[in-house]
Amino acid sequence: MKYDMREMTWQEFDRIRHEKIVILPVGSTEQHGPHLPLSVDAIIAEGLSLMVAESIGGIVAPTIYYGYKSAPLSGGGPLFPGTMDLNAVTFMNLVHDVLEELIRDGVKKILILNGHYENEDFILEAVDLLSRKYEDVKIIEGSWWDQVSQHAMDRVFDEVEFPGWDLEHAAIAETSLTMYFRPEFVRIDRLIEDGVEQQLSYSVYPAPKEIVPKSGLLATARSSSPEKGKLLAEDITYGYVNILKKEFNI
Repeated sequence: MKYDMREMTWQEFDRIRHEKIVILPVGSTEQHGPHLPLSVDAIIAEGLSLMVAESIGGIVAPTIYYGYKSAPLSGGGPLFPGTMDLNAVTFMNLVHDVLEELIRDGVKKILILNGHYENEDFILEAVDLLSRKYEDVKIIEGSWWDQVSQHAMDRVFDEVEFPGWDLEHAAIAETSLTMYFRPEFVRIDRLIEDGVEQQLSYSVYPAPKEIVPKSGLLATARSSSPEKGKLLAEDITYGYVNILKKEFNI
């Protein structure tokens, strides 16, 4: 069975659109240090979405590759070439319009799988507006890092202390997941030891260049591996599948 909507003809999608759960991966195009591609957030969201779809017999909609502005203290923001940010209204409208097109096609059950830290509030705003208009449609939203079990955390962060998800940017979790999903994109020979020495408790605009290390890394990626990526991917998939079973009675 095909799970990727991009590979389906319209007739194939038409036959299953009313009954299946559609998963929308949402990422970003953002710097991820010297060893990872700009598309990390989208790669991870899409890879996990396909695993979840295979587990439940769902459909994965085309990935959104652009996200809300990358904050300096959780990704680097506009300090690095290649990071392509959307304004809040633009991003919210993009998510809103994609979801509404699915709904107009008769889709009643949707999971939004988010892979970019700054996206969530604006995704939820779009979902809230749609839920007032389409009361017969159920939409679930969740960021992948919120589905990681403590058991998996203990095994992934066995050598390096967990720095918190806001600093886990291009670090062990994202590097390991990218090594698992798209190993050909990981430049492990360019991996360096770097990170933020002191995290500010406030924001400064315009963002000072020295607020983020020149490498773009906020924490170390040392001890990353495809095996840890596989462990995370399977653990996160398990979490999402349980959510969908509970919310959609599958």
